[in-house]
Amino acid sequence: MSSTGLTVALTKAGRTKIRYPAALVADTGDRISVRAPWAADGVRDFGFVRFEPGDVFTEHFWRTRWYAVKEVRTGEGVLKGWYCDVTRPAVVQDGEILVEDLDLDLWVSADGSAILRLDEDEFAASGLTETDPQAAAEAVRALDTLAAQALEPAGLTALLG
Repeated sequence: MSSTGLTVALTKAGRTKIRYPAALVADTGDRISVRAPWAADGVRDFGFVRFEPGDVFTEHFWRTRWYAVKEVRTGEGVLKGWYCDVTRPAVVQDGEILVEDLDLDLWVSADGSAILRLDEDEFAASGLTETDPQAAAEAVRALDTLAAQALEPAGLTALLG
């Protein structure tokens, strides 16, 4: 692993969804944190938030937890909120952070007023509960854990300290 640069590789259903370069912020041995600009082309408007060129993501991946937490800010540093992916624990090897997306997501707005569970229909349709019931149970538990943490006074920042 380079001391400053890594590649994040996000897979879903056995296919690479996206790969992008990121700068290492910290590695505690369990949590690895990186910073990267919005990696997709153009604007992605979800209705509750827009990701767009210039946005900066500080992303936190764990080697032992079934999720990733991504703090999203504008290029000017204004916090938009946190986008959380439910994933298998991250694997870091050969300068890459390998992450498998398990469909479930959580959005938490900057002021904490919106906590949205996302893509539960995609998760149900994925068939994971039949093909890997243990992973499916971990995924649901991870989403519940993130949603509960988002409701706490310290919010998701408590996971990042």
